[in-house]
Amino acid sequence: MRHLAGFVLAIVLAVAIFFGATWGYLRLLRVPVVNGAAATLPAVGGSLLHQRNVLLAFAALAGVGLLAGICVAVPRISPLAAGLPGLGLLAWTVIYLVNVGRAVRYIPLKADAFGDGFEAMLINGVLAAAGLAMIVPLFIPSRWRRTALPVYLEPGEDLTAQPGTGSSVLLTSDWGNQTAPIQQQPGDQPPDPWS
Repeated sequence: MRHLAGFVLAIVLAVAIFFGATWGYLRLLRVPVVNGAAATLPAVGGSLLHQRNVLLAFAALAGVGLLAGICVAVPRISPLAAGLPGLGLLAWTVIYLVNVGRAVRYIPLKADAFGDGFEAMLINGVLAAAGLAMIVPLFIPSRWRRTALPVYLEPGEDLTAQPGTGSSVLLTSDWGNQTAPIQQQPGDQPPDPWS
């Protein structure tokens, strides 16, 4: 179930990258400059905080970056959430390296700002860098297993009975094939989950 949710998150992240990040990136590339000179600083070297277009573009990029960062960093989220879109971005980059025309031709919505932004991110290597960062969870073995939550007991609770019979809990291993009750004596402290 966790990996199914990760697959759904992967679709959400891929859509966010294609529509949000590409739109924001393209708007940042087209920040107005004085006299159209590429070397001139935007806002004549002043603050960009009063330019609505720049703030919206930063917000779009920051939102997508935050979503991707959460999918990469949170251990309870399946590694598929960030890994699948990352693999897609790397695959598109490899196609671009092998055959530029084919990679650009396959970009969807090429006539819109989203397609132009995706092409700009592809050409500038941003998609390759993002893809490399997003596939990291795929190579961490602990991300593929479900982590057991620590169980805290009140003093005097008995763990030898079956679940649902009142004051006892039966713990099983992550693998589900072994059942081992944990004995606790009255006055014992709960186990430290960090040790």
